[in-house]
Amino acid sequence: MKQLTPIYDRFKVYSFTFFEDLRGSLMDLSIIIGIIAVYKFAILQTVPDNLPDMFVGLMLVALGLAFFLRGLELGIFPLGEDLSQRLAKLSTRTGIIVFAFVIGFATTVAEPALIAIANKAAIISNGDIDAFTLRLVVAVSVGSAIVLGVVRIILGHPIHWYIIGGYFLVLASTLFSPVEIVGLAYDSGGITTSTVTVPLIAALGIGLSGSLKERNPLIDGFGLIAFASIMPMIFVQAYGIVAYQGAGQSNGPAAIEPAATGAAPGWWPYVETLLESIRDVTPVVAVILIFYLFVLRQPIANFGKRAAGFGLVVLGLYVFIIGLELGLFPIGQSIAVELAGSQNLWLIYSFAFAVGFATTVAEPALTAIAGKAEEISEGSIKGTLLRGFVALGVGVGILLGAYRIIQGDSIVYYILVGYVVVIIMTFFAPRIIIPIAYDSGGVTTSTVTVPIVAALGLGLASSIPGRDPLIDGFGLIAFASLFPMIAVLGYGISKREAIRFHERRILRMEKQVMSKVGRHIDADLHGDDIEDSAYINSLPATRKNIITITGESGSGISTVTDELAKVLEYRKFSAGGLFRKLALQHDMSVEKLNEYTVSHQVIDREIDTLIRRLGQGNEVVLDARLGFHWIHDSFKVYLTVDRDIAARRIYEDILEGRRQGEEALTILDAAASIQEQSESTQARYFRDYGIDIGNTNSFDLIINTDRKSPNDVVALIRKHYRKWQST
Repeated sequence: MKQLTPIYDRFKVYSFTFFEDLRGSLMDLSIIIGIIAVYKFAILQTVPDNLPDMFVGLMLVALGLAFFLRGLELGIFPLGEDLSQRLAKLSTRTGIIVFAFVIGFATTVAEPALIAIANKAAIISNGDIDAFTLRLVVAVSVGSAIVLGVVRIILGHPIHWYIIGGYFLVLASTLFSPVEIVGLAYDSGGITTSTVTVPLIAALGIGLSGSLKERNPLIDGFGLIAFASIMPMIFVQAYGIVAYQGAGQSNGPAAIEPAATGAAPGWWPYVETLLESIRDVTPVVAVILIFYLFVLRQPIANFGKRAAGFGLVVLGLYVFIIGLELGLFPIGQSIAVELAGSQNLWLIYSFAFAVGFATTVAEPALTAIAGKAEEISEGSIKGTLLRGFVALGVGVGILLGAYRIIQGDSIVYYILVGYVVVIIMTFFAPRIIIPIAYDSGGVTTSTVTVPIVAALGLGLASSIPGRDPLIDGFGLIAFASLFPMIAVLGYGISKREAIRFHERRILRMEKQVMSKVGRHIDADLHGDDIEDSAYINSLPATRKNIITITGESGSGISTVTDELAKVLEYRKFSAGGLFRKLALQHDMSVEKLNEYTVSHQVIDREIDTLIRRLGQGNEVVLDARLGFHWIHDSFKVYLTVDRDIAARRIYEDILEGRRQGEEALTILDAAASIQEQSESTQARYFRDYGIDIGNTNSFDLIINTDRKSPNDVVALIRKHYRKWQST
C-alpha cells in the first residue's frame, strides 16, 4: 500500500488539475451556448432537429479543450522552450533558423482552416486560384515569417519597427493586387496560426529569448505569431498578381453551397477526424524528434511525460473537433444563413459581435497564450482580462466587417485606417504589451472562429444583391485579426494610465504625511500643544500581489524596488525616500531626523498608516522597514550586504548626489552612520512594536547583494515570487 501512495497522490493532483481545466472550459463555453440559445430559440424561434446531438457536441467541445490545454502544458510548451534554448546555445544560429522555417512550413501546409479556405477560394474563383498552390504560398510565407521573427529576437530589435514596416508592405502590395485576391490575402494572415501551431511558436520565442542574455521573454519572446500573420498577406497578394495575370475570363463566382447540418452517418467520419487530428500534430512531433535526435543528438528528458502530453493534445483536438462538428458548427452556420437571408440589419450586427466575442473566449490557442503571458509577467498581465479585451476586439471587428459587406465598401480603406490606428497606439503603449498585442491578432482566428466567421461573411455576400462572394465574402477574418490588436494596445495604455493615476495618489498621500508631520515638528519646536492622531490598526489578511522589501542599509533596496516595479508594472512606494523628503523639508540631515524620531513617534506612525493603506490595494512594491509586518500576506524580501561594501556604496551615492539629506566625509563616516542608524532603528522598533527587525524568520526570501547587480536581484525576486504566487 505504501508503494501505491505516490502514484495515488500524483493521480489526485492530475485529476484536480484536469477538472479545474474542465470547469474553466465549461464556463467559457457557457457564453457561446447562451448566445446561440438567445438567437436560435428566442429571436429566430427555430428548433434544430438534432438538438440532443448538438448538446452532446457542445459538452465534447469543453472536454476536448480541457484535454488539449493539459497536453500543451505537459508536452508542447516544455519541449518547444527546451528545444529552442538548446538550439540557441549552439555555436551557430543555423540550427534554430532552419528549425524555425521547418516548423512554420510543416505546421501550416496541413492546417485544416487553411485547407478549408483554400478549397472554398478555388471553388468561388472557378479555378483561377489553385488551392494547393495557395497553401504552399502561405506555408512558405509562414516559415519565412518565423525565421524573420527569430532573427529579430537574436538581434534584439524592437518588434514594432518590423511590424510597421510589414504593414506598409501589405498596403503597398494591395495597390497592385487584383480586387479578387485582396480579401482572401487579408484573411490568410488570420488562418495560418492554428490551435497546435500557436503554442509551439510561442514556446519557440519564449524559450529563445529566455536563453539569450539581455532578452526579456515578455518583450522579446512574444511576437512570432504576429510575423506569421503579416507575411502571408504579402505573399498571397504577390501570388494573386501572378495568378490573375495569366487567368482567363472568369465566368463569375460559383454558388455557395448551404452549410451541412451535421456529421455524416456511420463511423468513418469519426475515424477520419481522428486521422486528421493525428495529421495536424504529426508535423510538430516529427520536427521535434528530428532536431533532438539528428541535430542536437540528445534524448528527450521526461520522454514518457512529454509523449503523454502529445497524446492528450491529439485526444483533445479530436474530441474538440467532433464536438464542433456535432454541436457548434451546424447550429452556428444555420444561424448565420438564416440571419444573412433576413432583412434585419441590427439583428445581423448584434449576432456578428456576439458570435465574435463568444467564439474568441473559447479559442484554445488564445487561452494557452493568455495563460503563458500571465505566467511570465508574474500576474502583471491578467490572462482572463487579456482574453476579454481580445474577444471584445474580435466582436467589434466582425461587426464592422459585416457592416462593410452590407454597405459594399472596399476592404482596403477599413484595413488602412485600422493599421494607422495600430501604428499610432504602438507609440503610446508600454513596451511590455506591444508584442502580445501583435500576437493577439493571430491567435484569435483558429479552430472555433474561422468556420463560423467565414460562413457569416460568405452567407452575407451571397444573399445581398450586387455583392461578389470572392471580393466581398472574404475579409471578415482580417477584421477579426486587426481589431484585437487595437483592443489589447488600448488595454496596455489604460493599465499604464491606471498605474500613473495610483502613483499620483501615492504622491498625494506622501504629501499629506509630510504636511501632518511638518505640523507636529513645527508645533514641537515652538512649544505648542500637539494634536493626537488616529491610526489604522488592522488589515484584512488576504494574499495579494504585493512585494515588501527591506534589509540592511546599502544593500540596494531603493534601486531594486524601482527596477522591480518597472518590470512587473506595479506601483512603488519608498518609505526611505519619504523619510529623506521629510528631512529636506525641515532642513535636517537624515541622521538628525532619525534622532528626532527616537523621541517622537508621530513620524513612524504616519508612515506606518500610509503603508497599511497601500496594503489595502494591489500590485505594489514597497520599500519599507515594517512593510513585512503591516502587510502580513505580502511577498516579503530581505536584502543583506557586507558592512564595508554597504559603506562604500552609500559614500559613492552621497558624492554623486543620489542620497539627498545624508552626509559622510569619508567611507569610515558612512560606515559609522550605518552602524548608528541600524542600532537606533532596531532599538526604536523593538521599544515601540516589540519587533526585532534583525530577525529574518518572517521573510519569504533573503538575498545577499554583495556580488549581485540590481538586475540579478530583481531576477531572483521574480523567480521566487512566481513560485510563491502559485502556492
